[in-house]
Amino acid sequence: MEVLEQIKAPVSAEMEQFNEVFRQTLCSDNVMLQKAVEHLMKAPGKQVRPMLVMLAARTVGKVNDQVIRVALALEMLHTASLVHDDVVDESDRRRGLPSISALLSNQVAVLAGDFILSKALECAAQTNDLRIVQHISRLGQTLAEGELLQLENQDSVELSESAYFDIISRKTASLFSVSARLGVLAAGGSEAEAERMAQFGKLIGICFQLRDDVFDYGTAEVGKPVCSDMREGKLTLPVIYALNHS
Repeated sequence: MEVLEQIKAPVSAEMEQFNEVFRQTLCSDNVMLQKAVEHLMKAPGKQVRPMLVMLAARTVGKVNDQVIRVALALEMLHTASLVHDDVVDESDRRRGLPSISALLSNQVAVLAGDFILSKALECAAQTNDLRIVQHISRLGQTLAEGELLQLENQDSVELSESAYFDIISRKTASLFSVSARLGVLAAGGSEAEAERMAQFGKLIGICFQLRDDVFDYGTAEVGKPVCSDMREGKLTLPVIYALNHS
C-alpha cells in the first residue's frame, strides 16, 4: 500500500462521500462552465487538504456534516486558486493535463475560478459557524497576497531564503494550517486544540512545498512539467541554494 493510501485509510469512506458531494456541488447548467468542471474532475489531485481536514477532525471527534462542508470549502478554494494561478503564470499544464486556460481560454478560466470560489464560500456559510467563514475568507486573502509576493520577486536572483519561506507560508502552508485548524473546530474541538493542530498543519505544508520544489528538478514529471518553476521565473529553495553556493 502506498504511503498516501495508508494515510487516507482511516477516512477512506468519508473521502468517497466527499468526492460525490464535491462533484454534485460544482455541477452547472452552463455548458462551458460544466466543460471546465468536468475537465478538472479528470485529475482531482491527491486531495491532501480535505484529507487533512478529516484526519484532524478524527483527533477530537467524528467526521460529521460540518467537517465535510469545511473540506469542500477548502478544496474548492484551493482548486479556484490553481485555476487562477495558471492564468497568472501562463501555465498550459496542470496535473498532467492541459490547464483550463490552455484548453478553453483565459476568460473561461477566470470565470470558472470565480464560480468555484463562490461555491467555496457557500459551503463555508452552510456551516453556520462565523469562525469557519472568517478563517476561510482570511485564507483567500493570504493566498492572493502570497501570489502577489511571488510575482514581485519573479525573475529576481536576489530572492532570500527568508523571502522564499514567507511566500510558501502564505501560498501553501497557510492552506494546510487552516485545513488542520478547521477540521478540529468543525468536529467540536477547543480553540487550544485547533491552534496546536494549525501549527502542525503549517509545518506539513512547508514540507509539502519543499518536496514539490525539489521534484521540479527531477527527471520525470510529477503532476507538472519538469523545470516548470524555472521557466516561469520562480526562484525556489534549490535554486537559491545553488546561487548562494555557485
